[in-house]
Amino acid sequence: MKRSGNEIIINYNPHEARVALLQGSRLVEFYLERSRDRGLSGNVYKGKVVRVLPGMQAAFVDIGLERTAFLHVTDIYKVFDEFEDIASEAEETRERPSRHAPIQDVLKEGQELMVQVAKEPMGSKGARITSHVSLPGRYIVFTPTDDHIGVSRRIENEKERRRLKDIVVGLRPPGAGFIIRTACEGMKEDDIKSDMDFLIKLWGEILKKREKLSAPYLLYQEPDLTLRTIRDIFTADIDKLIIDDRAEYERAIRFAEDFLPELRERIELYESHEPIFDAYGIEIELADASSKKVWLKSGGYIVIDQMEALTAIDVNTGKYVGKKSSEETVLKTNMEAVKEVVYQLKLRNIGGIVVIDFIDMAKAGNREKVYSAFKEALKADKARTNILKISELGLIEMTRKRSRESINQMLCEPCPYCEGNGIIRSKDTVIMEIYRELIKELPKRRRKLTLYVHPVIAELLYGESEQIIEELEKSFKKKVVIKTVNSLHQEQYEVV
Repeated sequence: MKRSGNEIIINYNPHEARVALLQGSRLVEFYLERSRDRGLSGNVYKGKVVRVLPGMQAAFVDIGLERTAFLHVTDIYKVFDEFEDIASEAEETRERPSRHAPIQDVLKEGQELMVQVAKEPMGSKGARITSHVSLPGRYIVFTPTDDHIGVSRRIENEKERRRLKDIVVGLRPPGAGFIIRTACEGMKEDDIKSDMDFLIKLWGEILKKREKLSAPYLLYQEPDLTLRTIRDIFTADIDKLIIDDRAEYERAIRFAEDFLPELRERIELYESHEPIFDAYGIEIELADASSKKVWLKSGGYIVIDQMEALTAIDVNTGKYVGKKSSEETVLKTNMEAVKEVVYQLKLRNIGGIVVIDFIDMAKAGNREKVYSAFKEALKADKARTNILKISELGLIEMTRKRSRESINQMLCEPCPYCEGNGIIRSKDTVIMEIYRELIKELPKRRRKLTLYVHPVIAELLYGESEQIIEELEKSFKKKVVIKTVNSLHQEQYEVV
């Protein structure tokens, strides 16, 4: 189904929320939150220092999670911390002090302090935390530990930037800092004041909890994925936000009426029997986003290898043979790959070190064309990037800020069959695929349905995820019989 405009599609069930941002008919961003594994980024904790490492100028802090959180000395002293994608919109940050007091002179084991999760735990690494709290609202971000006023780079009109800054300066309490978000453009003073009052009250409640409670303790939890999406992504340039669950739709409407009444009419309920991600072609795009090979329209392709240390992307001419010369064929393939690489970095949310191996080009001018096109294309990426000049071998080295898990990390886990050298769909992902498949198949059955699965999946369906089957049986008034088949791959299942 060909579409134009920008849309947010939310697929919700009691166990999982999935959010897709579409530009035209193409998936450009994907978010996932499961009820058993809710995101931590933005949460504020009262933590206790368990270990100070002078050699790393860092400390490990117990905030009540499975793994201790990592606090670097620069995250104690940074005056204006870039928190997630929100603060990356700000136009200016203060320079870090050239010297810090040694961390061992600042923190001691057993010391309690308030911290905020800046980066989610990833792989074997615990969460990264900062002592400088940022509380995001719809139009502004409150930074109570700093008196800086920042304005989103995406508000380009200088007169509007000055107007908004003057409003915030006039309203703010002494010593309070704020970042003016993109969504604030064109807003009235009353709208900004309402947002500011809410955030200041929230900060006061956090401080009261901090004084009363002992570490480790959760002082503030970020809203769930649906409400964060409405707050952070549902801006004026989004034509529709479509939700496939009535209760979640009604909750979104109530939230919008309280905070975003001007956008309330753009929220729609999806009522078709066809699953919403199928109807919008998102399931197919998600499957492609986990694939290593991505084909280009010309017949060339790129291969994306995500590893622990870095991500390597290789560009190949593939089936494309060109018309005139080898150099022209290579240049055209590389230029086409530039757009696709930038798109894939954003869609897959690839962070850290990235090395792109473009096809070798003999002419320096052509290498410069590819580099300039790549640099220009990255300007549309909200994540902070740093790119080095293309080498004579056609390599571009870059970094992209990592703030949350990539699509592979969200949907997949290390493969037990190859001892972690490859990846397969995680057990939770397989169970949710089964859940969606049963919703489609149960209405077609008269009394019962038989589900053949791998023993590992069966164990979960009889145990931790038992309520999923019970919910479906109760809803459809039909029996689901689960049978194990040892020969099935963990990802495979059959519905009979």
